[in-house]
Amino acid sequence: MMNYTTLLKEYDLKVTPQRVAIVEELYMNGHMNIDDLYKKLLSKFPSISLATIYKNVNAMIEKVFLNEVKIPNAKSVYELVKEEHSHLVCSSCGKIEDIELDTSSLLKEAISSKNYTIKETSVVFTGICPDCSK
Repeated sequence: MMNYTTLLKEYDLKVTPQRVAIVEELYMNGHMNIDDLYKKLLSKFPSISLATIYKNVNAMIEKVFLNEVKIPNAKSVYELVKEEHSHLVCSSCGKIEDIELDTSSLLKEAISSKNYTIKETSVVFTGICPDCSK
């Protein structure tokens, strides 16, 4: 089991029961939107507000502890920071999976063709997962 307290401290984040619970939920579930996080945490902290969730998630994003994953035509989801990766999203059931792809040639082409300075990349593929295809 991961020590969430130590992990938060490594990122210079104040350790609070709410932050530990957010990290725990994201560790167990992988990707969650704010509403789902709120519903899960409400059972543990009946007086928690949606504003508290937003405040904590934003603080963790600023410290590059969490990533925001922008899903087309859906609410953003959040995940713990990990190695560079892309996402597969099922447009039927909403399942989100990580996929490791080498996007370096795509990145080089974007830089050379438009002369942009790229600060961040996000690749999301949408389709139908194997379970929904059955």
